[in-house]
Amino acid sequence: MKKYLIHFPFNQFKIALLLVFTALTTGSKLLAQDSTATETPAPVVKKRSFVKNTFEGNYIIDNQTVMVPIKGTFEFDINHRFATTEHGFKDLFGLFGSANMRLGFSYTPIKDLQVGFGANNYNMQLDFSAKYALLKQTKNKEIPVSVTLYGNAAMDTRAKNSILPIVTTSDRLSYFSQILVARKFTETFSVQGGFSYTHFNNVDGYLDAQNVVQSKMKNDHLAVSFSGRYKISPKTSIIINYDQPLTQHPLNNPHPNISFGLDMKSSGHDFQVFAGNYGFTIPQNNSFLNQNDFTKGQWLIGFNISRLWNF
Repeated sequence: MKKYLIHFPFNQFKIALLLVFTALTTGSKLLAQDSTATETPAPVVKKRSFVKNTFEGNYIIDNQTVMVPIKGTFEFDINHRFATTEHGFKDLFGLFGSANMRLGFSYTPIKDLQVGFGANNYNMQLDFSAKYALLKQTKNKEIPVSVTLYGNAAMDTRAKNSILPIVTTSDRLSYFSQILVARKFTETFSVQGGFSYTHFNNVDGYLDAQNVVQSKMKNDHLAVSFSGRYKISPKTSIIINYDQPLTQHPLNNPHPNISFGLDMKSSGHDFQVFAGNYGFTIPQNNSFLNQNDFTKGQWLIGFNISRLWNF
């Protein structure tokens, strides 16, 4: 019986293996390319770029700005208001008159939050404040404005006597809260608007014809403010401010405030000098108690000095 042997040439076997390997590897690459082509590319998340230096610092004359310093910033403030200029040379336009002054300190412990306290010579008041940047204007106009919340609480620390209208500790307290909205239109021009609420736990009273005590003012007060800055050089700006009371009180309605001045910025310092008719150094006093009438020439000169350190 004959045996039939099948001979497979070795060279042809190598060629066949090479073709199979080439087909497999080429096919896998094509499949990989096809599967990749069908996948949806992951969206690119762009980091928001915020507008910087809407204002030069925390203050624009008698109001806070939307600005909150960067985390780790310690700030020392001097707020000074001379007497009114209506007496002319008798007291050198208020420079020799009685003045109001505040020394303040603040710190930014976390991003977008600043806390502070201060001491005022008027009624020996101590004040405590907090400021939070709720929204910040972006360069791509996705967020068109900056929004900041500000709050302040103050205590009259004078010794109690028969003259002061203070019975309990709560009679010493007053509060101020404000929402600020600002927009930087160009590198030189920024504007800001604010709406504020002021509350005094205790207000002055008087006896009416029936010997009943009546309040001269309501305990609550609403007001609006408008501020602006225009840069005339890289380090100097013209600043303006207007405050309008809204609440009508039985007596002693506070007068509106109009002020204007210069803001001069240097490395680590911000200096403002201005003229206006607000004579106090904390906002609840200015908004609630201001009796200076600019239409009668009751203007005064003031300045703010801020020094910043970063830790």
